Amino acid sequence: MGFGWQELLIILVIVALIFGTKKLRGIGSDLGGAVKGFKDSVATDESNSAETNSAEKTADSAEEEVVEDKKESAE
Repeated sequence: MGFGWQELLIILVIVALIFGTKKLRGIGSDLGGAVKGFKDSVATDESNSAETNSAEKTADSAEEEVVEDKKESAE
């Protein structure tokens, strides 16, 4: 038993009458801003983790070079 388009239209009209169109626009813009902020945060976290991973790889390779240099100097 799903809702058809007619039932959804009636519900939308009732909600618009109760809250008013200005209030619904405000809620929509607030919700849109929240979603945009969330997406930006996720994108920032992904780029930060990518930078951290590349920095760790660079540090690991530098550490390996130091170990190799020590081995060569010991021989």
